[in-house]
Amino acid sequence: MTSIDVQDLTKEYGTRRAVDALTFSVRPGRVTGFLGPNGAGKSTTMRLVLGLDRPTSGTATVGGHAYAGLDEPLRQVGALLDARAAHGSRTARDHLRILATSNRIPARRVDEVLRETGLESVARRRVRTYSLGMRQRLGIAAALLGDPAVVMLDEPSNGLDPEGIIWIRALLRRLAAEGRTVLVSSHLMNETAEFADHLVVLGRGRLLADMPMREFIDARVRPRVRVRTTDATALQNVLARHGHTAEPGEDGAWTVHHARVAEIGRLVSEAHVPILELTAEEGTLEQAYLDLTASETEYTAQLQEA
Repeated sequence: MTSIDVQDLTKEYGTRRAVDALTFSVRPGRVTGFLGPNGAGKSTTMRLVLGLDRPTSGTATVGGHAYAGLDEPLRQVGALLDARAAHGSRTARDHLRILATSNRIPARRVDEVLRETGLESVARRRVRTYSLGMRQRLGIAAALLGDPAVVMLDEPSNGLDPEGIIWIRALLRRLAAEGRTVLVSSHLMNETAEFADHLVVLGRGRLLADMPMREFIDARVRPRVRVRTTDATALQNVLARHGHTAEPGEDGAWTVHHARVAEIGRLVSEAHVPILELTAEEGTLEQAYLDLTASETEYTAQLQEA
C-alpha cells in the first residue's frame, strides 16, 4: 500500500518550531484535505515529505521510504508546491520533456498530460506568457507526468477560473477512485468540501484533527432543520412530545436545532402536520474549521461592523 506516513515529525528554524511532533497517515483511495491557518506548518510538512527540508526529528515517508531514496521519484510521487517553478523562457512542452527525460518517462506522456490539463493548444508558448491559472495547470501536468501512485498538491485551485475549478474537482476524485493517495492543501473551505473525503488539520505546527470530513463537521457544528407549516401549534406540540423545540424565524419558517431532517420528517408525517417546507441545514466545513482553529490562528484581523 502506497501511503504517506508522518511519524513524530518535528522541524525547528532557530527557536521557532514550525512542525511539532506530527503523526498522521494519508491513505490511498481517498482525497485528503490538508487544512490549517497561515503559519500552521502545512507547507513545511509537505516540503519535509518531499525531502526539500530535513526534519529536526521524526520521519516522513512515502510507501515506507524516504523521498530522497526513491528511484525516479516522479514515477512514484507527483507534487505541485509552487506554480512559478517552471522556467519562464521555456515552453510548456519543453519543460515537461526535460522532466520526462530525467525520470525515464515515455515522451508520449508529455502530450497526454498536456491534453489532460487543457494546455495542448498553448504547449509551444513560453511559460512567462502564461496566466497564473495556466501555470497552475502546467504544475499539475508535471505532477501527473510519471503517472504516480501519490499526488500532493498545494493550493491547486489558485488562479483557476470556474471551469478550471470544476475540472480540478473531477480530477482529484478520479485520482482517488483509481486508488491513488491524494493530499491537497487549501485555504478554500467551500472548495475543499467539494472534493475531500478525509481531513488532516494543523494549528501552530500541531495536529488538531485527522478524521473523515463528515465526522469532522458533525462533531463541531450541530445540524438544524428548517420547517414551514400552516399549523404552527401542531408542529410545536409534536416536537415538544419528542424533546425538540422550534424557533420561529422572521420569514415564517421554524428552525429545529440539533435535529436531522429524516427524524423531523418522520415525526410530522406520523402526526399529519401539514408541511410546506422541510429542509436540512447541515453544518458547513467552514463553520467547523473556524470553530476548531479560532485559537490557533497566528495572524488575525479585527472585523469592523458597518
